[in-house]
Amino acid sequence: MGAELQLDAFLQTARDAAEAAVRIHRRDAGKVGLASAREKARADYVSKTDLDAQEAALAVIERRHPDHIVLAEESDDTVEDQLVRWDGGPLWIVDPLDGTSNFLHAHPQYCASVAVAVEGRVVAGVVASGSTGERWWAAEGLGAFKGGRRMQVSSVSTLSHAMVGTGFPFKALELLPDYLGEFDRVLRMASGVRRGGSAALDLAYLAQGSLDAFWEKTLMPWDFAAGIALVQEAGGVLTRPDGSRLDFTPGPVVGANSAALLEELRSLL
Repeated sequence: MGAELQLDAFLQTARDAAEAAVRIHRRDAGKVGLASAREKARADYVSKTDLDAQEAALAVIERRHPDHIVLAEESDDTVEDQLVRWDGGPLWIVDPLDGTSNFLHAHPQYCASVAVAVEGRVVAGVVASGSTGERWWAAEGLGAFKGGRRMQVSSVSTLSHAMVGTGFPFKALELLPDYLGEFDRVLRMASGVRRGGSAALDLAYLAQGSLDAFWEKTLMPWDFAAGIALVQEAGGVLTRPDGSRLDFTPGPVVGANSAALLEELRSLL
């Protein structure tokens, strides 16, 4: 199979896996709430919807690519334990329900996120929203799309005109003092700061130009993997705060529509 045909197959699998997860979201929306969820840690929930959505998404991947490794949020293993099995071949990175707390409160900011990496780089990514019907996808060298229409990042060139997305470090409250200092500095300089509660959606919004920049103190790989493809193929930049390349370990993420705007944001953080 040629590289282009293989990439097409990977992208189709990612889209179908995300759709399988979204069908579970729609099945349970408004019916599954906090009372039926388990708290993994303070304010960090897992529900039957998360687990069933992951099972549905992984069934698509495993049926088509049974020899590939999967890194998924609701695995019983840690990220490190899951990555130990990775031999550098295709790696599927799945968040079956990003924004679980939103979902459990009937807030519409939630989605499914599916990405595939080859030789350490994300080559295809999909974000799908069941609440709004929006779909974003991208593949290496093929561009980024929303609902079949090509998208690209905004042309905003200065932080003073930028709408900046962020996420609160609610799972790591020891980071809160540093984060609040960052928030203060960015809010004073930017046109606005927004926090939606789903990093995967925030990165889709960055790719489509609704946000101009983004930062978060700590994210898991399934939060940002699909966003790497979306943002890069739409013309933006996504890195660690020190400018290094994103790998698939937990940590901070910064992004912007251009290297220049990213540097301006990084200088404040």
